[in-house]
Order: sequence, then C-alpha cells, then structure tokens
Amino acid sequence: MVFWSNRRIARPELPRLRPRVAPTDLAKVDFTELVPEPVPFLGQAAYIQLEFFESLARSVATAPTLSAKEGLSRAAGGALRQHHALIAELRRLGAEPVEVMAPFAPAAERFRQASAGADWYELLLGIHVTSGMLDDYFSRLAEGLPGELATRVRAILAEDEASAGVLHDELFAAIEAEAEPGLADRLALWGRSLVGDTLLIARSALRASDSRDRGADVEPVFTELIAAHTRRMDALGLTA
Repeated sequence: MVFWSNRRIARPELPRLRPRVAPTDLAKVDFTELVPEPVPFLGQAAYIQLEFFESLARSVATAPTLSAKEGLSRAAGGALRQHHALIAELRRLGAEPVEVMAPFAPAAERFRQASAGADWYELLLGIHVTSGMLDDYFSRLAEGLPGELATRVRAILAEDEASAGVLHDELFAAIEAEAEPGLADRLALWGRSLVGDTLLIARSALRASDSRDRGADVEPVFTELIAAHTRRMDALGLTA
C-alpha cells in the first residue's frame, strides 16, 4: 500500500535560490565500469517501474477530476508496460523475475512511501520528479550492459513523453490556478526534499566494489540528473 496521510509534516525552510546546473558531457563516462551484472540491474529497474505503477494507480484513485483520472491511467499503463518489458528481458536471460526482484523490494517500497507526500499534489510531484530522475539514470547506466541488451533496455526506459506530459500538465494547471494557498512554495520545497532519497536509490544500483570508491566515476551522471531535475522544476515554475 502507498503510505497516505493528511498530516502535514513540518519541513525546514530551504534557500529559494540556487545556481542553475548546466547539462554535463557524459561521453567520457565508462558505464561498463559502473553497471552491475545484467540480472540484478534488470531486477531493480523492473521493481522500480512496478512501484511507479502503484503510485500512479493511487494518483488515479484520488484524482479530483475525470480528465485527470483518464490521463493518469494512461501514464500508469506506461509504467506497467515498462515493468513487463524488463521482466521479459529477465526471462530471456533465464532468470526468475520474482526471485531477482525480491532483494530490492524493501528499499524500493520504503522509497515509494517516502515520496508519496501528504496529498494528491505532492504525490504527483513525487512521481514526476523521481520517475524522471530514475528513468534517466537507469537508461544511462544501461549503456554499460552487453551488446543488444543495452539497446533494448535503453529503448524500454526511454522517456515516455506522453506520461511525463500528463504529470506536468496536471501540476502546472494546479500551480497556475493557485488551487491551494501557498501550493507553489509547498511543492517547490517538496521537490527539493525528494532529490536526496532519489540519488540514494540511484547509487544503490552501481556495481559493488571493494577496491575503490565509485563516487568520482559517477559524479558526471549525478550532475546531469540534477540538471535535468532543475529543468523539470523550472518548467513548472518551481525553484529546484
């Protein structure tokens, strides 16, 4: 179940302004040194898509209008298709999907609960921010997978512009119409609070190494993720 509470949680005020982050050249990043073995990579990516589907299903159930329900149901369908496509890749490798996904379930479920927010608007922004960042990240990391598998997985995880557009449009309309007093400020703060947990999930997907810290290797990828997040928030008129 998605955690759902109407209780407002006090969050410390953060600075409203920060430097814009420019896109980063990732050409020199060797993703083969970062990506884990194909089976655990696919298992984690597949389970995360299942979590996005659950969150989107909750957004459909609690949407205030029929138009929002219809649009968000299409977005939920997109996440479910991505999940099933990744499951199919696991089966092509001879792996049992449930067994492979199981180790990633606790962390992914905690992440979904933490990003659910306190109301429908925070839920939508949580999905918009976290799915955007993690789809970008797993797509980049998939470049290190072997051969044609890399091409197929990157195609699966390619941004679903229609789904992202539904989330953006619903949020933008609510912010522009000031659906609630202080909504823009509240969502800006909520969006900023999501970044840290999302990057922790991203870092957990890296290949484990006993010999050296992968932080410097992956830093350009994280910089680009934050840049894309900033652009996503800017498009909503929110300060990242």
